[in-house]
Amino acid sequence: MSSEGQRVSFRPQRTRKVCIAAAVAVLVLFTFIGTALTEVGEGVFRTGDQYAMIGLGVVFALAIMAVARPRVEADADGVRVRNIIGGYELPWGAVRAINIERNQPWMSLELENDDTVSVLAVQAVDRAYALQAVQSLRALRAAARAEQPAPAVS
Repeated sequence: MSSEGQRVSFRPQRTRKVCIAAAVAVLVLFTFIGTALTEVGEGVFRTGDQYAMIGLGVVFALAIMAVARPRVEADADGVRVRNIIGGYELPWGAVRAINIERNQPWMSLELENDDTVSVLAVQAVDRAYALQAVQSLRALRAAARAEQPAPAVS
């Protein structure tokens, strides 16, 4: 199998759907609260307070959507991992193994320097999709390793 021109990209499926639904629900709830409440007991919600409530809804919805941010992209040159916070760009030569264990919530990359990089974009709850992602990434890694010249032994 030639890895020339092949590029794969994966994002979490189920988590993404849940985050979208939750973000919409939070935004609708805060918008309703912001527009419906004008007086609470002795306190009064002014127009600025109502806009602030809606603004808080937007901020919370964006925070929820950050959980759906992870992505992994790979091609013949290497793999790029974007998690909720931060990311990695690794050549295939640095990746020793691609694992997703039975009790592990997401995939991980075992590196040649004995470090481990969690890949939140490939989650065990996505089952068949996760299996496809692992197989695709392993195939790209194997093809890239096969194309690399063997290291010289002296």
